[in-house]
Amino acid sequence: MGLKIEDLKYVPDMPTDVKARKILIIGAGEIVRDSHLPAYKMAGYPVAGIYNRTVKKAQELADKFDIPKVYDDLDKLIADGIEMNAVFDIALPANMTADVLRKLPDNAGVLMQKPMGESIEEAKEILDICKAKKLTAGVNFQLRQAPYMIQLRKMISDGLIGDIYDVDWKVVTLQPWHLWIFLNDKERCEINYHSIHYVDAIRSICGDPKSVYCKTMFSPKSPNLKQTRTSIIMDYGDYLRVNISTNHGHDYGTEHQESYLQIEGTKGAIRLTLGLILDYPEGRPDKLEYYTYEAGEWKEAEIIGSWFPEAFIGTMGGLLRKLEDPSFHYMNSVEDAYRTMCVVEACYKSDKEGSTSVSYEE
Repeated sequence: MGLKIEDLKYVPDMPTDVKARKILIIGAGEIVRDSHLPAYKMAGYPVAGIYNRTVKKAQELADKFDIPKVYDDLDKLIADGIEMNAVFDIALPANMTADVLRKLPDNAGVLMQKPMGESIEEAKEILDICKAKKLTAGVNFQLRQAPYMIQLRKMISDGLIGDIYDVDWKVVTLQPWHLWIFLNDKERCEINYHSIHYVDAIRSICGDPKSVYCKTMFSPKSPNLKQTRTSIIMDYGDYLRVNISTNHGHDYGTEHQESYLQIEGTKGAIRLTLGLILDYPEGRPDKLEYYTYEAGEWKEAEIIGSWFPEAFIGTMGGLLRKLEDPSFHYMNSVEDAYRTMCVVEACYKSDKEGSTSVSYEE
């Protein structure tokens, strides 16, 4: 038996009426099967239909998750979506997103898969389409919506560890890159499709960096991929140090594999172990620990829910809430996601040129 929504102590963003709008899904890949649909089922969001170019894959998910209609024609799905005032959930490769957005009706609600395009040019194109069509749009940077990330941010905002001055995100694992063979021909791989999660989650804690230092590189363990290892310094000035270090080729046993976020402050520290990355996709247990000078020892906080699938409740839920209440601050908005893409673009520029300022111009 899996978790129920009422089991969560820290619930991702959700609308007050979870059944007010139906969802139509475009794409039937692994992420939809393992995360979107389980999360929507947990939250009670009604999925009215699903489209995929390979109809068999869509039918398999429809049978498993009781989706009433399978589409073999994207235009028909969109036409039905207009009639039922549905929300469109685009779960396609990033370079296909803009073409689908152009087909959607003006003023529609839409959630798209990350990254927001594969370059800043594609991200800008997506942003411009959303603005021109007045779409209420979000991007599925879902890690920031994981229950333990919500809990961590609350611990910080409550002043538990004082003023943050050090953030360290470290990943030393053996990533099963064979699960994503489409990455084999990508010029931009590791940051665009993995470390982007950490960049985005750190932005949800620390805000926008003013510049970055970055180096991303290939590994002889994964010769078909352009990059699988990255070092990023997000520059917030002389007080706050933020560092991301990833190495996805550690195949020397599990004893020294690592996947953690450690945040240090003037009154204490927080350490989050992200178990999913340690044995993806099965994962190991997550762990949230904290230290305060007052207690003088490390303690473990109870956490309920993880990244997959619970975080996906909030990326869609926040969009539904925004459609319900236009004044709601939707943290996964396409405008905020564009700023994550600006940081990612600066990382790739820094990889070629050295330290690079981040441009947020639209």
